[in-house]
Amino acid sequence: MSDSPDPAIHNTGFSWPFGLMQDAWSYSIDAWQRGILFLDVLEQRSSGYYEHAAKRAPHVLKFGCELVLDGREFKRPVNYALVRIVPPEGQSPDKFKRPFVIVDPRAGHGPGIGGFKRQSEIGVAMKAGHPCYFIGFLPDPVPSQTVEDICEAEALFLEHVISLHREADGKPAVIGNCQAGWAVMMLAAARPELFGPIIVAGSPLSYWAGTPKQNPMRYTAGILGGTWMTALLGDVGNGKFDGAWLVSNFENLNPANTFWSKHYNLYSKIDTEAPRYLEFEQWWGGHVLLNACEMQFIADELFVGNKLSSAYVRSSSGSRIDLRNIRSPIVVFCSKADNITPPPQALDWILDLYGSVDDIRAHGQTIVYALHESIGHLGIFVSGSVAKKEHDQFASNIDLIDALPPGLYEAVMTPKDPDDPTANLILGDYLVRFETRSLDDIRALGCNSAEDDRKFATVARLSEINLGLYRTFVQPWVRSWANESSAELMRRLHPLRMQFEFFSDANPFLRPFASDVSRLCENRRPVSKDNVFWQMQEWFSDWMVMTLDAGRTARDDAAEAWFHAIYGSPFLQALVGLRASDEIPRRRVGDDPAHQALVEHKIAELKQRIGAGGPREAVIRALLYIRMPDGEVDARGFNLLRRMRDETGKGLNLSEFKQVLREQFLMLILDERRAIAAIPEMLATNPDLAARMKGKLDRMIELVGVHSKLARARLAEIEALFENEDMASLPAKQAAISQARNGRIAKPH
Repeated sequence: MSDSPDPAIHNTGFSWPFGLMQDAWSYSIDAWQRGILFLDVLEQRSSGYYEHAAKRAPHVLKFGCELVLDGREFKRPVNYALVRIVPPEGQSPDKFKRPFVIVDPRAGHGPGIGGFKRQSEIGVAMKAGHPCYFIGFLPDPVPSQTVEDICEAEALFLEHVISLHREADGKPAVIGNCQAGWAVMMLAAARPELFGPIIVAGSPLSYWAGTPKQNPMRYTAGILGGTWMTALLGDVGNGKFDGAWLVSNFENLNPANTFWSKHYNLYSKIDTEAPRYLEFEQWWGGHVLLNACEMQFIADELFVGNKLSSAYVRSSSGSRIDLRNIRSPIVVFCSKADNITPPPQALDWILDLYGSVDDIRAHGQTIVYALHESIGHLGIFVSGSVAKKEHDQFASNIDLIDALPPGLYEAVMTPKDPDDPTANLILGDYLVRFETRSLDDIRALGCNSAEDDRKFATVARLSEINLGLYRTFVQPWVRSWANESSAELMRRLHPLRMQFEFFSDANPFLRPFASDVSRLCENRRPVSKDNVFWQMQEWFSDWMVMTLDAGRTARDDAAEAWFHAIYGSPFLQALVGLRASDEIPRRRVGDDPAHQALVEHKIAELKQRIGAGGPREAVIRALLYIRMPDGEVDARGFNLLRRMRDETGKGLNLSEFKQVLREQFLMLILDERRAIAAIPEMLATNPDLAARMKGKLDRMIELVGVHSKLARARLAEIEALFENEDMASLPAKQAAISQARNGRIAKPH
């Protein structure tokens, strides 16, 4: 056997053994320096934590803001506030563009994630010329405030924003991030008149849904025996729930990142990574409190009860919160790599509420979803690449989204080709297409079987039993000794807060290291990445991540197996009353007779008006008819259509324009042949406008094109219809139509 050293050692550029000794010496110096700088950054993090917590209204917005309304002054006070985002110097919002209102999640962290960076939801909306508002909150709740009180306050905020922008072309677009998403949806169901398009990003709405081996968080309530522990934590908190426990749940999902990768990344890149690390930790460590009754409502009604998507949540007045009452377009943005709100939890509420796409249309709803392939949960809100692509396109095309006909769509974005002759009709760097989808496309992303639903329903029943037992036998005793002093002590002793205490300048064991920082920075000696000990360090880090990931997988698999073994037991299911019938255990909302009557009345009204309208309505109807087989709408066609509106609409605002588009679409759905046959009569009502609109239609088809065989056949049909309807003969036909109509009007007299 050869005595030569490992070839890998030669590749690092040293000679054996003196090169190894030199590498060891260089690495030891660099490792010591990085260790001192690492501790210094952790001390800066602790100082920033206490400085941030001492602020009157701590937040991480990177934009200036002005207080507009303080929720603490309302009749039903809450710790929420509405602020106006001050545009950066050189930018001024367009008063005719709808305002954007960003609502931040109160899920354990403080406010500001929607404007955490310049390139963010707020940043792209302002760049598109929209006025921006932000709904945030204070760290401590108002005593006795409830989730319903917060919804009422947010309704008052939106009413005020609408009053400030009466000239705007459309109601406010509202973005709800994470848990703010379900709150926004609940309010939109109760007060639909306040909303323009709604964007819910990373928001859980169907809490039982998920995919086996991928979404372990949904089993947590079953493993803990329900929500009794939520009540316990609220009681020991003296009526307040510590948001740090929610943050702990998030961190436990990925122990490799929590206990190793996040800090190793800082340690290994200590010369460049500190600013980004400290910026993020300021938000991640800004823990807030909730009233115990707020958290109990969220756990019982939503997380475990799964009542929102089945319309079983009720207000204090007894009215039912039915998401089918929402009249604004709903944009759901989620990611396949999000293990906190996976696509099934973000989208399966559609399956709970609707039996088909026609059912969605019958309720007049437009639902758009956008899927990201690889971004994590937090990246949905804070990633600059997501802001520059998805959120930028949502903001740039918000009017198109608002005008989409009812139905289910997926937003597909492709980079803009600067050589494309239609590039001037594309806003931003991407062309966005809205492609029609079916409920099967939602099911393909993951959904529960009936047996899965029975298991989760068993958890909900058992949770009610355990909560009742806790409240009867344990809660009185816990409340008898809990007080504000003990609650504050428990909050300070929480592991997530103790880390800030340990690495603060109050720790005497860290003070000797602090004196070396300035001298060390002057004599910094970073090691080469070719150093064999650096490579061993990287190998060890990879091994540590792999080991922690393996432990997480084993833990999650065991939890899932225990869940199915316990809650799949026929005995336990019978014990909680779920074997008394063969009904599907997941409660589904039934049809509302009043809504059915309204739909039937609307259908009859639309059928009577199929021949109503003029050339503008005729051309929109013809365009929809041609494009329907392709099953997509893109920004180019809408932007050209909007130019047509500006040129021929004669003061038609966006809301009225949207109504025209929707009515023409529904008329085609109800009676396609009658709708097409009525086009000649509609053209004859205004020959001059008809001629101009014909040119616009030709231009649009030329730019956007048609793709399917059926669409090309429809285009030929419409072209023949327009050619046979000689424009020169339209004035005579217009006179005949007017005379016939006048005769019909005069006849009753």
